[in-house]
Amino acid sequence: MKSLTLDVKGMTCGHCKMSVNGALTDLDGVSNVEVNLETGKVEVTYNGNKVDTGKLKEAVEDQGYDVA
Repeated sequence: MKSLTLDVKGMTCGHCKMSVNGALTDLDGVSNVEVNLETGKVEVTYNGNKVDTGKLKEAVEDQGYDVA
């Protein structure tokens, strides 16, 4: 398992948190997601054989947020 911290811009509320969490959790290979609204950091634990960092970032960006 690998871990990645994404710096997500534009999250401001509980709905934002649920959107990002849901988008990442739906990806095959993601085992854990922790979203911190205050810092904008999203901790993702995933299987690198099933999903890569590009797919993780794309899933967040598809929800309308920017990944730094």
